[in-house]
Amino acid sequence: MQRDDSFELYDIKVEVINNGIKPMACNHKPGDCFFLSGENFSLPDGQSFPVYCLAALIPIITVKQRMTDPNDWISTDHEVACPDVNCGGVFKISRVCKKKFYHHQVTATRKCYE
Repeated sequence: MQRDDSFELYDIKVEVINNGIKPMACNHKPGDCFFLSGENFSLPDGQSFPVYCLAALIPIITVKQRMTDPNDWISTDHEVACPDVNCGGVFKISRVCKKKFYHHQVTATRKCYE
């Protein structure tokens, strides 16, 4: 008998906003955004995103893709400051919708219950 190997992840949208205290210093500007769906990262056409900011966000957004306890800070804190201390950029992280994925479709490893 084969067990269900499905799991759910949230799609994530990250949008740049300004903290209103400091000017923007990096390449991103208010309104810029990117999306994460499963393992797939995408940007709107013609837009770029600084790699150092992305590197700082990856650990947070990959956790935000998963269901978390309502009392965990990862469930309640939705804004992250730009890693450049001179930049007024803030990244607003939103859970957009949940999607179902299947273990056997996203990895080449054998199922753990075989």
